[in-house]
Formats: sequence, structure tokens, C-alpha cells
Amino acid sequence: MKQFAIAIHGGAGTIVRSTLSRETEMSYKKGLEETLLAGDKILSAGGTSIDAVETAVKKLEDNPLFNAGRGAVFTNDGKNELDASIMNGKNLMAGAVTGINNIKNPISLARNVMENSEHVFLSGLGAMAFAEKMKLEFAPDEYFFVQERYDQLIEAKENDQIILDHSGKPKPQFHFPGSKKGTVGAVALDVHGNLAAATSTGGMTNKKFGRVGDSPIIGAGTYANNATCAVSCTGHGEFFIRSVVAYDISCLMEYKGLSLKEACDMVVNQKLVKIGGEGGLIAIDAKGNIEMPFNSEGMYRAMRTSGGEIFTGIFKEEN
Repeated sequence: MKQFAIAIHGGAGTIVRSTLSRETEMSYKKGLEETLLAGDKILSAGGTSIDAVETAVKKLEDNPLFNAGRGAVFTNDGKNELDASIMNGKNLMAGAVTGINNIKNPISLARNVMENSEHVFLSGLGAMAFAEKMKLEFAPDEYFFVQERYDQLIEAKENDQIILDHSGKPKPQFHFPGSKKGTVGAVALDVHGNLAAATSTGGMTNKKFGRVGDSPIIGAGTYANNATCAVSCTGHGEFFIRSVVAYDISCLMEYKGLSLKEACDMVVNQKLVKIGGEGGLIAIDAKGNIEMPFNSEGMYRAMRTSGGEIFTGIFKEEN
């Protein structure tokens, strides 16, 4: 059987070992490993990369530990506003949704946009109406309620702050605390030689004005092309949008001939750092090579290649 591989992430930020209890650390790693195995099971059976990344992200969306789906943060008006995107490297088809509520698995809606509509990107009420047409599963507000997330909103509103799920340098209009959660994503290569990427998020706490980050934007937070690589990003979205990070990785490989490792290092550890962008990404190329670089304190991540051992990591020293 030809080789296959998969990598996932659960967010990047100021994740310091001293702030995590051993029990909490193990809970995160267990969630990552279970997610990885769900996607790996599909790939090892000869399934497609697009099925693998959707399945993996759905598992993360169902896990309240992560800021996507069930664990999504609250907006200023107390809502859980969800974004997601997915891309198939075989044919460059893509689907994305933003500003949706009560959809249990936003990544599945994004896939339906890709496969069952003539569009790439749907937002708000239109995306919700399409979800109803596709008969996707809805969930009540109570399903998405996580007390820690709600407490975070109350604190943010009391201090008139917008709290990102990723750390960064403090700015007057923002508060960037250490965070244990963030955007989730998956990238995969299947035995048919096809790449795929998927990303999902709840955005940032106390966000206003319909803010959209990089996660649902094809080329910024998500990209896949069989000729180069598949990428899913996590970090301070505004910087990832300005840098078109996911597509930039692919461009450096396609037009400059850089390896996946070289392209990832240039974008994450040089170009993003230069403009103050913090975060990381997971990426896989057509040969099954995987890179998981980040310039923050930590990133929840896991990977497995054909027949290889499972790797899960949170801190830098675990690379």
C-alpha cells in the first residue's frame, strides 16, 4: 500500500507547562490522540484525505477542550459564532462558512458548500439556510455552553477587552492572555496521492462587528494543492490574513522550489515574526513529509505517518 499521513492541531499560544496540571495535559493529549486515530483509521483503510480531515476536525469540534464547535468562545452578544473551511488538493475545490450558529459540526457544512453548491464561501443566515437544506445536525445553545468560556466573556466585557485564543504582545485595544485552547485543524495525504486540509474555530472572545479571522479564508488559514502541500493554520488571524500564510507556503514550494520544511520555516519563523504575527500551522506535502512549526510558546499538535508511531505534543521541547 502507498504511504499516507495525517497531522492535526488544536491551537497555538502561550501554553506554558507550569500552567497545566499533569491531568489537564493528559486530557489534551488524549483528545489529540483519539482525533488522530479517527482520521488515521480512514486513511489506513484506503479512504480519502478529504474524509480523514473532516472526520478529525469533527472530533475536535465535539470536544469542549478546544475552541471549535462545542467548545467555541462567546461573542460580545453571548453567541457562539462559528467558522470553518475545507479544501481538496486533488481538484482545488474548497468550501467555507462564517458567522454561523447552532451547527453542531461547521466543518461538515463547509464540505457541503464545496460539494453541493456552486459557491466557495457562505456566511450568516445564508449559510444557515443552506445547512437546513443539506439536513445537517443543529444543536441548541446549551450544547455549546462551556462555563470557562462564559466566564472568559464576562471578564472580557468587564474590562472592555477582546480576548484572542492565541497569545501576543499586548496592545491598547486587545488583551492577550495565555490560553489553552484555539482553532483546530487537520491535514492529510491518502494512498491515492491526494492532499486535503480543514480548519474550524469559534473565533475570539467578546468579538464584535462580525469580525472574521483567517480560519474560513481559503489561502489564509487553509489551503491544499496536490502539486505542493496542504496547510491548516492557527494564530492571530489578522496577521495570517495579511500574510496569506497557507497559500504562501504553497507558493514558496511551487515557484521557488523550497522544501516543505524550508517554506514553513520562512513563513512562520521569519515572515510572520517580522510583522508581529504569532501562531503556527500544520502542513504535509505530496511525499508525506509533515511540518508543525510555531513561533508561540506552544501548540497542541499530533501526527502519524504510514505505520509510524503516534506523536502528540504541546510544548516546544517535545519537537
